[in-house]
Amino acid sequence: MKRRIYGLETEYGIICTSSQQADKPMSIQSAVMYLFREIIHGRMYPDVFLENGARFYQDIGCHPEYATPECDSVIDLIAHDKAGERITERLLLSAERRMQNENVKGKMSIFKNNTDTPGNTYGCHENYLMDRRVSFRQLAAKLIPFFVTRQIFTGAGKVKPSNRGRYAISQRAEHIREEISIATTTARGIINTRDEPHADREKYRRLHVIVGDSNMSEYVNLLKVGTTDIVLRMIEANFITRQFALRNSVHAIQRISDDVTCTRTVELENGRRLSAVEMQLEYLDLARQYLEREGSDPTTDLVMKCWEHVLTCLQDDPEQLDRELDWVIKRRLIETYASSRNIGWDSPKITMLDYQYHNIRTDVGLYYKLEHDNLVERIITDAQIEHAMHHPPETTRAKFRGRFVKLANEKKIMCGVNWSYIQLYEPYQKLFLSTNPLQAEYEEASRMIYSI
Repeated sequence: MKRRIYGLETEYGIICTSSQQADKPMSIQSAVMYLFREIIHGRMYPDVFLENGARFYQDIGCHPEYATPECDSVIDLIAHDKAGERITERLLLSAERRMQNENVKGKMSIFKNNTDTPGNTYGCHENYLMDRRVSFRQLAAKLIPFFVTRQIFTGAGKVKPSNRGRYAISQRAEHIREEISIATTTARGIINTRDEPHADREKYRRLHVIVGDSNMSEYVNLLKVGTTDIVLRMIEANFITRQFALRNSVHAIQRISDDVTCTRTVELENGRRLSAVEMQLEYLDLARQYLEREGSDPTTDLVMKCWEHVLTCLQDDPEQLDRELDWVIKRRLIETYASSRNIGWDSPKITMLDYQYHNIRTDVGLYYKLEHDNLVERIITDAQIEHAMHHPPETTRAKFRGRFVKLANEKKIMCGVNWSYIQLYEPYQKLFLSTNPLQAEYEEASRMIYSI
């Protein structure tokens, strides 16, 4: 598929602290309800679709979760993912003002990361629309080695307990238990088998990826989704003939995560030993050959340029990537801070620094302080993010969903919305949207919208 639907689902970590030491902190459930109160419009449960076509809801474990609308451009996806952060930040500030007005003492913090202090994990799930003719066995065989090794540029970084090392490249790697699994909260797999395409099931499959980290860096999100798309294109074209299968993929993903030098090798089923960088360089080489045959486009050219750049630097010295990769940026921050204050990595201040890197508040989060000082690479502009907060993609099915929600909110009309349908309650009308999420023009949806 040269044109594909992409989506990101981000589960945010949330904490609420009391402003006075003697006060009992607000429960997370109460904090989440304050967060959603502005947009649920009297609903009992926090689960709404927004005017930009996205879904914002409470997931398992009281995590606010933002799911982007269907995007057919990686650049649009990055903008809509960042729009989720800005929307969540706006709701956070609104919730704190409401708490103050109601004399509720407390402060909320929301983090775009994947682990909390007790060791629980929550995810960033990637979604890719795929050609169903590709067998699942073929998909897993070619994708698992790619996912195991891509963490060297997609990892968010994590400070580890002192008895288990010091720093890991990936936050999710240590929570992966299987190669293939349907579970998302227990026996998590490198390949997840959930298949809800919200599209024509005869034609499409949804690849649901739960192995990746949540990323602050726009550059990393470009690489994470863009390189995966290229590999999927090669798999759909049956272009990958090299044998990349690993001897023990679960062991390999954790072994790679624990090596910040990116030089450790892992064993393939055929007896070869490759480092993660070497494995990725082989995928990159195949991608060059594939694109020479099939042709490219500006976004793919950018992905290829960035892919080659990070692999070259990782092979030489990962520290060179302290403007691009989350795990390197954060590690450099922590090392500088610990050295300047002569403290160890087991200090609570280092743990706090780890979390504050992922704080979504643009006036508090450490990533955003770096962005403000032009110390990180960007892919999109603030104007693109602002636009994505209020407008759905114009080239996918999300266009109609977003327009419908906007009109219903403006006119205060009771309605129901899902990925697959829109409906009015009075007078009752229900319309299933096109089974092709790549279809932007849909006459029946237009008629319903214009009837409001």
